[in-house]
Amino acid sequence: MKMRWMSLSVATVLAALTLGTTIAEAAGVLTIGRREDSTTFDPIKSAQNVDNWVFSNVFDVLIRVDKSGTKLEPGLAESWTISDDGLTYTFKIRDAKFSDGSPITAGDAAFSLLRIRDNKGSLWSDSYKVIETAEATDDRTLVVKLKNPSAPFLSTLALPNVSVLSKKAVEAGEDAFGELPTASSGAFIVKEWRRGDRVILEKNPNFWQADRVKLDGVEWISVPDDNTRMLNVQAGELDTAIFVPFSRVEELKKDANLTVHVETSTREDHLLINHEHGALAKKEVRQALDMAIDKQALVDTVTFGLGTVANSFVPKGALYYYADNLQRPYDPEKAKAMLAEAGASDLTLNYVVRAGDEVVEQTAVLLQQQLSKAGVTVNINKVDPSQEWDMLVAGDYDVGVNYWTNDILDTDQKTTFVVGHDSNLNYMTRYKNDAVKDLVAAARLELDPAKREQMYVEIQKMAKDDVHWIDLYYSPYINVSRKNISDFYQNPLGRFFLEDTAKN
Repeated sequence: MKMRWMSLSVATVLAALTLGTTIAEAAGVLTIGRREDSTTFDPIKSAQNVDNWVFSNVFDVLIRVDKSGTKLEPGLAESWTISDDGLTYTFKIRDAKFSDGSPITAGDAAFSLLRIRDNKGSLWSDSYKVIETAEATDDRTLVVKLKNPSAPFLSTLALPNVSVLSKKAVEAGEDAFGELPTASSGAFIVKEWRRGDRVILEKNPNFWQADRVKLDGVEWISVPDDNTRMLNVQAGELDTAIFVPFSRVEELKKDANLTVHVETSTREDHLLINHEHGALAKKEVRQALDMAIDKQALVDTVTFGLGTVANSFVPKGALYYYADNLQRPYDPEKAKAMLAEAGASDLTLNYVVRAGDEVVEQTAVLLQQQLSKAGVTVNINKVDPSQEWDMLVAGDYDVGVNYWTNDILDTDQKTTFVVGHDSNLNYMTRYKNDAVKDLVAAARLELDPAKREQMYVEIQKMAKDDVHWIDLYYSPYINVSRKNISDFYQNPLGRFFLEDTAKN
């Protein structure tokens, strides 16, 4: 999922760190430095990691993904059964409470499922349209009937955006709930959201696994500048920080006060292409651009060898990843000839770059140099991080680097988002291929694993042939913590298991 960046000056951040007394003097409050601020606390209205990774601390889901990031396990649904025809799912809701002390019921779960399907503000409605009905037959029993069998359905219930919310709290004021939820189903409660600065969480005493939670609270603190964020951890002003720049890993590993965490991820970085802009609508032009980029040089230079070249939008190690997918050779001369043949020998690109992100800025300069060898002029347009996402959504760009991490185990989620023609314009690329769209829909219905895998292989081949975007590299999550922090862990889907983290 895309991270959305918020603008915040380094001076402001340092002032907050110096003057803000909420920075954990209390031994049980964990501080986490991140680049960006949250955008909402209404799970259905975000598709961004900055929000989802906090939602997982605040809300709970019916079914969870385990710590290994490889299998499903019970969440608020302690058990479930599936009818022989694959259309009816019956969930037994565990005896649990919201943070306000009210019971979590099957009615709340049904409300949450139907809301993500039907609410006009939902960014995830396409993934839940398979639901015909969701009803509470009693307070502890949820019955969901599907329109047709769905291979990824159980996996979609682990998505943080379909967390079980309090029907009463949401209906009391949807907008207010998005600003400060008054009832939480997860390990922590949102105590305060200081926009542009921090989100302050405190332990939820009514969480059904409250005995598991060691921390008194968590503060997610916005420090957009990578180097400042690392310095704050080194100085002990932050307990932890995420998104360690590749260039700082070896240095931080040598600091006896720190632990650098290099975790398996589902992250893939790619170059978005706006298919509606001029020559970029031509497949041959996009193929030429793919051939003009030296991905291995990018991995060596930008990721310091910590990444690996990507050959598919499906991340390596994920379900149905096609290892033998096409990887075009780096050949700037051939790319130049292809562009000329396509009538695009004078191609000029507006490359939108979010300022302050070390890796993104390095990537832009390197790609500018590489593409120039194929005769392509790249104008780097550095924008305030708060502008970048809106520009992509509006189509106010030609190319721009972005990244995605999977949120569920099933491949359907990312496939739907990036090539399935859903409501987000194929992740802002405006890519269109009806054959791919139809195959994505069919793969969702196919229950035979072998047949389904072959369908996803074909989707990956077709998307690569079309160059829906340019796959760049896969890389691990890289975070850092002080030595007195234990069990600070992020699984391959990006979830932080702060229920288990301790500050010693």
